[in-house]
Amino acid sequence: MVFLVALGLVVDFGSAAYAEYRISRELRAGASLTADPEVTVHGFPFLIQAWEGKYDDIEIRAQGVQSDEVGEVTIESTLQGVSAPLSELVNGTVATVPVDHLSGRMLIDATDLGQFLDIADLQVSAPPASRSDGTGGSGGSGTPTAGGVVLTGTVPVGPLETTVSVQADLVLDGGQVKIVASDFYFGPEGEADFAIPDPLAHAVLGLFTRTIDPRELPFGVQPTEVYAEGSQIVIEGVGDNVTINLDGLQRR
Repeated sequence: MVFLVALGLVVDFGSAAYAEYRISRELRAGASLTADPEVTVHGFPFLIQAWEGKYDDIEIRAQGVQSDEVGEVTIESTLQGVSAPLSELVNGTVATVPVDHLSGRMLIDATDLGQFLDIADLQVSAPPASRSDGTGGSGGSGTPTAGGVVLTGTVPVGPLETTVSVQADLVLDGGQVKIVASDFYFGPEGEADFAIPDPLAHAVLGLFTRTIDPRELPFGVQPTEVYAEGSQIVIEGVGDNVTINLDGLQRR
């Protein structure tokens, strides 16, 4: 009896691993990725999900995805309530997949964000305490994320190259993400230890201000949130009752 249970577990896990492999290969080929993305099919037993053609939770993670704007990014997606016949997963013919709920994230690390901003030594720090208005600072139209983020890097200040820290708001505006440097920062996360002359302040803040079109969000999901996590900027999006195309891991 114990042997049969163990054999059943081996078959179940082996079947799940093969399905993960097939999904990974389809995603790599369809989205022209340079490496196989990580795919994890959650839920036990897998074979019951496969028999019904309905999977509770599938996680996808792809690193080193080439972005049109910000170099390489990491994209992550969680698919809940996935409908796909096992036969199509096995033979590689699955193309479009109905999904009850989809959440996706694009992670931009400090190095690639620095290349985007043309600040080679850019550092992204934990956000300072939220300001009294609860918005994390000003930043124009759109919806700012509470607390924003601290950006530090070497930039020209008049005739000098010097290290400056700024507090920036992360703003969603019309499907785009705005990084809006709203003030200089002299707190513990920053490195600037001098006052920027008023005539130069606007130009220096502008060096840390830019708009990102988050087209690399998984399966074309629209952004709903943006925030800092460690040394990365994270853009998230969600969708309900959508049909995804495995060729469209990235929206072009």
